[in-house]
Amino acid sequence: MTSTTRRAPWLLARFAQASIATAAVTDVFRAAAVRDDYLDRSAASLHKSGLISMAFVYLMTFTIVLFLVWLVQSRRNATELFPLATLPSRGWTIGAWFIPVVNFFVPRRLVLDIGRASSVSWDQKRDTTLVNLWWGAWITHSLVLVVADQAAPWSMALLVVAEALMIAAAVLLVLVIERITTLQSTALATTVPVAPLTQA
Repeated sequence: MTSTTRRAPWLLARFAQASIATAAVTDVFRAAAVRDDYLDRSAASLHKSGLISMAFVYLMTFTIVLFLVWLVQSRRNATELFPLATLPSRGWTIGAWFIPVVNFFVPRRLVLDIGRASSVSWDQKRDTTLVNLWWGAWITHSLVLVVADQAAPWSMALLVVAEALMIAAAVLLVLVIERITTLQSTALATTVPVAPLTQA
């Protein structure tokens, strides 16, 4: 008999995916407006860049919250599906993203661990590569932004590279969310719930 109460977080996944895509597109307009303001330095360009930047900050904050809620729910499902898996606590699942230096390495491992624990159908080569590509695009995007801000904020070449990486990271993250949610959906529909092991 399968569980009728547990569900893969499809609604959260869809909202997170839509928000990620919207934030990535908005960032392209933000970056272009900021560059125009740097080159023009007019009241109009300052107003435009400020308005778009504010909208992006709000949207990105909303996106981060949605993604983390999805990730925590996915972690809980993975723990139920594979009680023996060594998964991080809910607090660490969220907190690791906000600790300097740690957030360059640990979040990737968290997503991989949740994916592996979600289903025996996790493909070690293909699915790990998908996560690695997403993380590589995101980290490289962040590094390019730092270089651009410090060295050449007016550079169209750096802007194009940074925003191409942002779009790539967004697309890949949408695919990561889709993959893990699909695996959990299938596993939860076919697996009898197992109580976590407790010590006597």
